[in-house]
Amino acid sequence: MELRHLECFVAVAEELNFTRASQRLHVVQSGVSASIKALERELGIRLLERTSQRVALTDAGAALLPHARATLDAAQAARDAVDEVRGGLRGSITVGTLISVAAVDLPSLLGRFHAEHPEVKVRLRVSPSGSAGLAKALQDGELDVAFLLLPGSPPPGITPRDLLSVSLVVVVRADHLLADQDEVPLARLAEESFIDFPVGYGNRTVADQAFAAAGIQRQVALEVTEITTGAQYVRNGFGVALLPDFVAPADPELRTLRVSDHPLRWTLSVATSTMRRPSAAVRALLEVVDQWHDRLHEIRA
Repeated sequence: MELRHLECFVAVAEELNFTRASQRLHVVQSGVSASIKALERELGIRLLERTSQRVALTDAGAALLPHARATLDAAQAARDAVDEVRGGLRGSITVGTLISVAAVDLPSLLGRFHAEHPEVKVRLRVSPSGSAGLAKALQDGELDVAFLLLPGSPPPGITPRDLLSVSLVVVVRADHLLADQDEVPLARLAEESFIDFPVGYGNRTVADQAFAAAGIQRQVALEVTEITTGAQYVRNGFGVALLPDFVAPADPELRTLRVSDHPLRWTLSVATSTMRRPSAAVRALLEVVDQWHDRLHEIRA
């Protein structure tokens, strides 16, 4: 069983598309197809169902996938050991992130990592399903690192490092009945229409957990996936929003209030899987993240 066959299989299994897999591997599509067929011949079973419209894992393919990833991880660990001896760092990392991470200048952070380790390929995947999707991708081995929000206890198999924690504030229009208040009890917000994020997003989970703990039902009138657009919908009369205080704009048309009786915290973390030993490239990226985190604390101090 050749490693390149497993690499092609994992790429197709994750992308569910031969064209994207070949682009990711920088291998012609016919070469990817040939590697998959060779692996299927060796194992004596179909691993992928292929039609003109879709690619899907068979039961055998789903069973093979975690073992294929583990084999590739072990091979990468061997390469890492050799690279460390000769003073280089190679390999690849797949980083997952939310659609908007306003608290972290991710392009700058990854740019610094690339400048320090130019031989490491960085793949960035943006999650359309929020932090819940990123957590599952970490658990499934599809990501090496993820920037996400994990309210409460982290899911099994995930190790987070908290980077930043701020309060969620209520954003209302300047002509709202609550606009002249500095704070508001959670129960008072039950009658409001909310602009919020889809279920699975960290912000939404924080708010839902708080309202559920208080035994209060609320109405979410509009869902957005871009954290910085929530205030724009408030300004245009769609309702109120709970947003991190660093996002709430200094806008004469808007006001911000604290929730007086329930602590609502927005906590951004960088997370890895406990099921996979971090590669040397992942460890190096986490060092860059830690340096950014230390500088942030120095600035705030």
